[in-house]
Amino acid sequence: MQILTVRAKLRRVTALLPKQDWTVVGWVLGIKILLFYIAIESYAVIWSSWLGSAHRWFEIWDQWDFGYYQEIAEFGYSAADGSLMFYPLFPWLIRLIAYISGNYLAAGLIVSGIAGISAAILLRRLVQIDHSSSVAMRSVWFFLIFPTAYFLHVGYGESLFLALALGCILAARVERWWLAGLLGAFCWMTRAAGVVLIPTLAVEATQQYCASHRWDRRWLWIAIVPVGFAVYLLINWHASGNPFFFLQTRKASFEQSFALPSVGIRQAVRAHYPSPNEAQMVGVQELFFVALGLVCTIVSWVRLRPVYAMWMTGSWTLYCSVSFFRSVPRYTLTMFPIFILFALLARNSFWRGILTVWSLLFFALFAILFARGEWAF
Repeated sequence: MQILTVRAKLRRVTALLPKQDWTVVGWVLGIKILLFYIAIESYAVIWSSWLGSAHRWFEIWDQWDFGYYQEIAEFGYSAADGSLMFYPLFPWLIRLIAYISGNYLAAGLIVSGIAGISAAILLRRLVQIDHSSSVAMRSVWFFLIFPTAYFLHVGYGESLFLALALGCILAARVERWWLAGLLGAFCWMTRAAGVVLIPTLAVEATQQYCASHRWDRRWLWIAIVPVGFAVYLLINWHASGNPFFFLQTRKASFEQSFALPSVGIRQAVRAHYPSPNEAQMVGVQELFFVALGLVCTIVSWVRLRPVYAMWMTGSWTLYCSVSFFRSVPRYTLTMFPIFILFALLARNSFWRGILTVWSLLFFALFAILFARGEWAF
């Protein structure tokens, strides 16, 4: 009797999502387990730095930007510590979960983990509107094994940003514009790139108008997307007295200012790097992903729906219009139409193999460096 009850409960749970969504969930969890295992083993074997602590596997994920997120979650914003560079939704969610879990790092991993699963499911559903089920699943596969996809599993805001952006665009595609506007506002409260949703949603509304030749007042929901940025400006004003203080922080702490992409390219090519690691990670890899994003942006205007091409164009322009490239490989992860193009190219078994091997090799390399505390975007 108990076995029948358990089976009935399992059937009810599995009925909550389509079979392909459960496959995606399995992929995400499987990659997460392998990522944690490989990073931990490499930490001990390559660097011989295993301390024997039962918690060491957990602590190695407390790297780089997570310190800012934890500080914001725990103490709030300050004009003196660079925290105003970071948007509020992700650290606020960390604070909420940490209230329950009692640990900020665990909370960060939980938030990014749930958001990562949501992003993968939403990507599959979005792609399947225009393409076959196989193309949709391949898009998710290449998304999950992209060289910087380990950021979907650590305490960074990429997975939350992607889940909100994908949800926003999917809502617009199925004409639930109120939801698109709401998710867009939360998206802009997560990362500066949320601004790209304004032209992206406008392009989708224009295409829907061209198809129906009828004005739809629901498109006005796009106007609430900037509310997310307004919240961020209010935080800056409250912490520093200047709503645009984050621009000063960005320049002082990260040596970045707005510039034409050509300026950043010249800087990356001509800069003197004190070590081979920096030459590779700050020079070669940044330039490679800049080029990858540019090529895919151009191709997207030919092969994909305009809403995706607009997202690519706006994202690439925003990420590369800086005086010094920093973290472009990580930001490229959020340019999700790349994975649709990969999936279309991977109809050919040769390219499917090349893209898979390239992705997995660099995924492992970058993740190992990140776990060690080396700069890995």
